[in-house]
Amino acid sequence: MQTHFRRSMPASLILVIATLVTVYAQHPKKGHNSTTPGTAEEEMNKRGDHVMGFDHTKTTHHFLLKEWGGSIEVTANNSGDVESNEQIRMHLKHIAKMFAEGNFNAPMLIHDQTPPGVPVMQELKGEIEYNYEEIDRGAAVRISTKNPTALKAIHDFLRFQIKEHKTGDSPRP
Repeated sequence: MQTHFRRSMPASLILVIATLVTVYAQHPKKGHNSTTPGTAEEEMNKRGDHVMGFDHTKTTHHFLLKEWGGSIEVTANNSGDVESNEQIRMHLKHIAKMFAEGNFNAPMLIHDQTPPGVPVMQELKGEIEYNYEEIDRGAAVRISTKNPTALKAIHDFLRFQIKEHKTGDSPRP
């Protein structure tokens, strides 16, 4: 029994070292090199493409704050990209329905965290309207409320999206 253990130990050790090298190569220390694949932004975009069902590089997102709430707008970059247009519309139609039910799983999955404003938006879901609208090359979800607490939560949620997706949209209504 002892000789079997001694013979299998070097093979096991090699396997452990190989596994550690592979894991380290796939997940380098944060801040080690911002250009390495697997940055937080790249990971968010991969999760987003999967959750939304369309390629973020073929589309443009906007998160607009308004006095009444705001909107999420997504358009296909190419006017001839019928596939992205249809995928955007299907996704945002679904998002409007989910958000109205208080279900914010999609942004939580995309961002790997609960975005600011979501807990209040869930709590006050009956005081917030989510209206789906088709726009040129895509769609929009108009989010509105008359409740000041819900309005602040909507704005917090949209500001987070602006920052995370680096849209350059104004953080002010």
